[in-house]
Amino acid sequence: MGTVSQLHDNVRPPAHRIETEEEAISAARELAAGFRRQASERDINRLMPNAELDALSQSGLTAITVPPEYAGLDISNALLAEIVAIVAESDASIGNVLTSHFRVLEGLRNQPSEELKIALFTRALDGDRFAATRFSDQASLVAEGSGFRLTGRAEQAAAILFSDWIAAAAIDPGGHRVTLHLQRDSDELQAVDDWDAFGLRTNGTATLIAGKLHVNADTVTAALSGDHTTEKSLGLLLQTAVSLGIARAAFADLLVMAKEPSALFGKIGERAIRIEIATGALEQAGRKLDIAQVSPAEAAMAEAYFSASSACLTATEVALDTANALFELARGATGSIALNLDRHWRNARIHDMAIQREPLLNAAGAHILKIRES
Repeated sequence: MGTVSQLHDNVRPPAHRIETEEEAISAARELAAGFRRQASERDINRLMPNAELDALSQSGLTAITVPPEYAGLDISNALLAEIVAIVAESDASIGNVLTSHFRVLEGLRNQPSEELKIALFTRALDGDRFAATRFSDQASLVAEGSGFRLTGRAEQAAAILFSDWIAAAAIDPGGHRVTLHLQRDSDELQAVDDWDAFGLRTNGTATLIAGKLHVNADTVTAALSGDHTTEKSLGLLLQTAVSLGIARAAFADLLVMAKEPSALFGKIGERAIRIEIATGALEQAGRKLDIAQVSPAEAAMAEAYFSASSACLTATEVALDTANALFELARGATGSIALNLDRHWRNARIHDMAIQREPLLNAAGAHILKIRES
């Protein structure tokens, strides 16, 4: 099978295989402790976390959602989200990279091509990382030999700079939406580091440009259809996890910086409760997504999407509120450039901007009305 059977060699040694959920959570905590030490310096100087992401890949954590029928662990979604939250608490940009990676693997799980799934899940088990983007409608995808020739520019997207594989949405010559599974080290693919936002500064966001890239037909699949796919729900769940991680990081610094904690018990307790509520929403959404993956009936998928949307909006508000509270309650030295505590607010603000609130609220309203009518 064309490109799938002629993949480029791995550029890193095979990753460790994580065998249990307990091992996964333990590995996440150990790695996060190391990531936290230089997270502020990476943010200030925009130093890319290449070594940290390689450590994640080698640990086996980037492969924990590979289905068991492809030799993976297939961890529960609630625990997956907690692992992303743990990593995001140490470095929100790295958590953001994992969100993109795991969402692509979920989309791959739902593809019909067994050969493509075997090939790419094997690569995930070996430590390869995945990202996603969308080529503009002006991009050209035309028939060429055993596949297509792709030319054009994609949307700016997170994790591109750290990826080995990119799931790229495009429109085929017949006008159908498809997903192209591209190897990023192709000579005809260029990733432009054009991310200049004030938050999530090292999340690997870039713009992908294809210059007459040949794409074999066997790496092209029909785009998944539906408003409530498990891929979309998982994306929302992991966005929740990143927001929760940012909130926890800001809260930890608040506890350190608060000069008169006894006078602030009520306000500190309020933030702690809000973080706990967001954690509960994340766990519930994860359980509902487990059900939708096992029994993908429309009702279960809609319920998972609604729950993940609710958790996502809740956690985003908690992250912003907690980051603001750090400065409101601790005052004093919190404004120091050297401490770089404002990174929590910057990360929360940029992450919030990436969430499309209106479609989520509309979908929630439609879901509730449908339940009432039934």
